[in-house]
Amino acid sequence: KSVAKKVAASPAVDLSESDKAYEITAELPGLDEKDIEVQVINGGLTIKGEKKEHKEEKHKDYYLSERSYGSFTRYFGLPECVEASKIEASVKNGVLRVTLPKNAEAQKPPKKIDVKAT
Repeated sequence: KSVAKKVAASPAVDLSESDKAYEITAELPGLDEKDIEVQVINGGLTIKGEKKEHKEEKHKDYYLSERSYGSFTRYFGLPECVEASKIEASVKNGVLRVTLPKNAEAQKPPKKIDVKAT
């Protein structure tokens, strides 16, 4: 028996912000770095991934072959304050982390403006 199934692959994504950077975290179980592509394009960040899995069992009285596959693409607009040349991405235990450092101007503390009565 041979079975092929398409896997729905829209990863859960979290966005966070610190004083120095934005961070995108995506859950990509079963994907390695070779299965993931991160690009800066058209003023945004694109994350693409594709999963292909093949499982095969051979026994005396039966043969089983299963394939699952799926792909996804996510696009995120980049704020102007992001240093695109310093973006870093890493994957560990099926979790992709993309760090988007802010430029020096965006890292300055906010300046409080006193409001005066006139």
